[in-house]
Amino acid sequence: MKITVICVGKLKEKYWKDAVAEYEKRLGAYCKLELIEVADEKTPEKASRAELERIKKKEGQRIRRHIASDGWVIALAIEGASMDSPAFAREIQRLGIQGKSHLIFLIGGSLGLDEELLCQADQKLSFSKMTFPHQLMRVILLEQLYRGYRISTGAPYHK
Repeated sequence: MKITVICVGKLKEKYWKDAVAEYEKRLGAYCKLELIEVADEKTPEKASRAELERIKKKEGQRIRRHIASDGWVIALAIEGASMDSPAFAREIQRLGIQGKSHLIFLIGGSLGLDEELLCQADQKLSFSKMTFPHQLMRVILLEQLYRGYRISTGAPYHK
């Protein structure tokens, strides 16, 4: 299976880069992983609602350019479906069995994802009702993908 993660913003801190690199290495045994970073927009301190929407739309256009037509798009969003790790593992398996051989996960920037992108996604997934920094969300997603593959194969993984 091919998994593409399209993220807004670049990782700057070494600890985020190290964590992502570790899970990239681990996931290499289970899938073909592709990470794509698109530029984020600077958000003025006292931006209007219209300005915030314009920023999300611009970031959304950058994301859209990288969405392959053969992919099953899963947008990470607070309002998405939530599931525990075993259910997430089963969902990845189910999608594979249904012939979805390319999963594309979308992680928005600090303002979230453009509404149009959310509506076009095949699925919306929530990891929590809480808000996380998008850099941390990238690490959480990769860790859960790795955990999901370990669960699916019956391999041990700490709880």
